[in-house]
Amino acid sequence: MNPKGKLIVIGGAVDKGSFTEQNFDKQVEKNLNFFETGILKRIILESRLRESSRIEIITTASKIPRQVGPEYARAFEYLGANNVNVLHIEKREEAMNEEIINRVKNADVIMCTGGDQLRLTSILGGTPVHELLLKKYEQEDFIFAGTSAGAAAASNSMIYQGSSSEALLKGEVKITSGLGLIDGVVFDTHFVQRGRIGRLFQAVVSNPKTLGIGLGEDTGLFISDGNSMEAIGSGLVILVDGRNIKDTNITQVELGAPVSIKNLVVHVMSQHDRYDLRAHELTIYNSHTVNS
Repeated sequence: MNPKGKLIVIGGAVDKGSFTEQNFDKQVEKNLNFFETGILKRIILESRLRESSRIEIITTASKIPRQVGPEYARAFEYLGANNVNVLHIEKREEAMNEEIINRVKNADVIMCTGGDQLRLTSILGGTPVHELLLKKYEQEDFIFAGTSAGAAAASNSMIYQGSSSEALLKGEVKITSGLGLIDGVVFDTHFVQRGRIGRLFQAVVSNPKTLGIGLGEDTGLFISDGNSMEAIGSGLVILVDGRNIKDTNITQVELGAPVSIKNLVVHVMSQHDRYDLRAHELTIYNSHTVNS
């Protein structure tokens, strides 16, 4: 069964405006870092009640939740949203609180901020809030959005550790279970900026059925029907497809040794490009190949 909800995963550093500027409130229109046609605006436009949708920002992953939450709230409000709230869940017992559960139940959009994805899954995983998120995504006109850690945690498999420089050494990349909104993929974030291609290579060669998805900063995917992916934002999305891998040494070498891979397929997506997860087919929006 296809989920009724929509999934928006973002690579981090979402363009939401630089709210540290002294004159931001008076001169917001002159803030060149603010794009009201960007990803946050897309979240509003795709939501059930648009500007009137109830948006709850979950700051669990963040080390500075009291700063991050209000910043996102102000960004959404500047874009016209008029029912934005910040939901601080810092302990597992809070994810079992009836008031918090009701706020999630009534939300049209849940957005999980960046930070530490392992903190996010270890606090929310298996709680009533987690179960409710899965149910709403499956059964309702609901949006789950996540940036950075919030995006990494959205899939069933989640990368939670691994340095960029040593990522193609056996055992350097650590994977655990995420929140499980989508299966068959694994997300990595801040992808281009932090050179994380090797992390995704190892994640995919460990299980070639899993599609590796690297999300650049201020870049994301809008996923509908659990299947159709559209690139959104200003940067690149890298897809790593391991289904046609012909050979690798990953099972033969010792921990810490370099990993070899033969015939790994890589695709690059930019804004408006689409990828079909079932057909494994990429459609480039501005392709120079014109169908007659």
